[in-house]
Amino acid sequence: MNLFSVALLSGILFILGYVFYGRQLARWFRLDAKRTTPACAVNDGVDFVPAKAPFLLGQHFSAIAAAGPIVGPILGALAFGWLPTLLWIIFGAIFFGAVHDFSSLVSSVRHKARSIVELVHEHLGPRAHVLFMGFVWLSLIYVITAFTDLTSSSFVEPTYGGGVATSSLLYLLVAVAMGVCLYRLRLSLGLATALFLPIVGLVIWFGQSIPLTIPGTWPVRPQLVWNAVILGYCFIASIIPLWILLQPRGYLGGYFLYVTLAAGVIGLLLGGDRIQYPAFLGWTSQRGFPLFPILFVTVACGACSGFHGIVSSGTTSKQIAREPDCRLVGYGGMLLEGLVAVIALATVMLLIPGSAATTQSPDRIYAEGLSHFVERFGVNRDFARSFVLLAFATFIYDTLDVATRLGRYVFQELTGWKGRAGSVAATLATLALPALSVSWTMTDLSGKIVPAWRVFWTLFGTSNQLLAALTLTAVTVWLKRTKGPWLVSAVPASFMVVMTLWSLILMIQPWFAAFAGGQPEMNWIAFIALVLFVLAVLVLTEGLKALTQSHGTFLFSPRNRSGRK
Repeated sequence: MNLFSVALLSGILFILGYVFYGRQLARWFRLDAKRTTPACAVNDGVDFVPAKAPFLLGQHFSAIAAAGPIVGPILGALAFGWLPTLLWIIFGAIFFGAVHDFSSLVSSVRHKARSIVELVHEHLGPRAHVLFMGFVWLSLIYVITAFTDLTSSSFVEPTYGGGVATSSLLYLLVAVAMGVCLYRLRLSLGLATALFLPIVGLVIWFGQSIPLTIPGTWPVRPQLVWNAVILGYCFIASIIPLWILLQPRGYLGGYFLYVTLAAGVIGLLLGGDRIQYPAFLGWTSQRGFPLFPILFVTVACGACSGFHGIVSSGTTSKQIAREPDCRLVGYGGMLLEGLVAVIALATVMLLIPGSAATTQSPDRIYAEGLSHFVERFGVNRDFARSFVLLAFATFIYDTLDVATRLGRYVFQELTGWKGRAGSVAATLATLALPALSVSWTMTDLSGKIVPAWRVFWTLFGTSNQLLAALTLTAVTVWLKRTKGPWLVSAVPASFMVVMTLWSLILMIQPWFAAFAGGQPEMNWIAFIALVLFVLAVLVLTEGLKALTQSHGTFLFSPRNRSGRK
């Protein structure tokens, strides 16, 4: 079997999902181009900035995609085989993840672009609101921790890391310059795109010629220095206006995704490569993890991700110019991420079982696979590797600054801190725990030093998926109260609740077993898993109470289809 058939089938299913199910969702949610959106009503030039759908799709896509749809599918395929991973990516994206993103975006737009946290307050009550805010804030902490360490790891990679670091920093400066040209010099989007995209290409080429490396003679490990630099960037990016960096950087980052998507798709369709990695490795991984539920929390982004709901309701909803744009941006953006996940999965499908390549980090597996796809079309493989690694780092940048900004929003909501001082303090509080976590020297059970992102990944995936379940629960309550299509969100919410709580129980069990066996030892991952479990159960309890008190109509009743109340 070759990669062509897998890529073609995946692409067809995603297109069918967008055309038919996406269109039906737009009808059920009664998207109206004449209804004024919060972005147009407020338009303060800082957080509320209406954007054209293609521009916003690029920014939203790059913000949600990050490294998740690359790392998760690669780890899932290495553990369980490519077939179960592929099935979850395709059907999870169409019926779970895209529904989650679309519904959270529409619900926020209908509630004055308020975050999903505030929707929980309105529809689930004040107690659930406080609990949910704590859960969201902790989830964002995991995102920042895992992705900061992933980025710094790519910067200290021996062969290409220094060049990627240089190109990444220059890329951010290019994004700022583009923002100034768009919003201060009033340059048209088309002209700015034609001007700055080639500059980004030059940055990639130039970066490799002047690699930026941290000397090994410094008293601090190079990766710790990069961690500090990256977190400093997150601090600045989260408090400056959207137009200066987030929007143009997201827009340019979207083209990174588009180019890698195109390269991956063309390579898959025309390369003629055969699949070498096993389709199915068993119901239990070599490390003893069961496929159910671990696959569904390992492959988070690319199939379903709670972080997307925070982005949709936190920043994207404040930029929607027309309600119908929600279908392209929310539903379509998630399907594009699913396609990124399929391409990442394909880089594993090329590997020979048991080879040294299967032990490499996900970013190297991804870079090697993509460079292989494009090499046969005359593209220099070293340049292709550099481009892919920079794109990988760019994806993470896109999530890091958005996650920090959202963490600032949530912390300010939780504390009531206002103004510039409140923004600064909330941002520092959000970054404090990641700064502490990435500075730890972490080891596995054998005492071997392991990257912080790998230690946190399973917990990150679980909390991320549980956040999706809680978000879908809040959306379900809102839809049922407003006589909307509530089963559309209730079904995926139920599945995600089962998978994620099951996963948390598996993390907690060994810790409890050690205590019962007279070997009490602090296990921070298990402790945090227990905290998340308790928070989630309390929020779900409040959600079930609110749901049983709602009086909605059946999903496909004539009233729902016509839009009459």
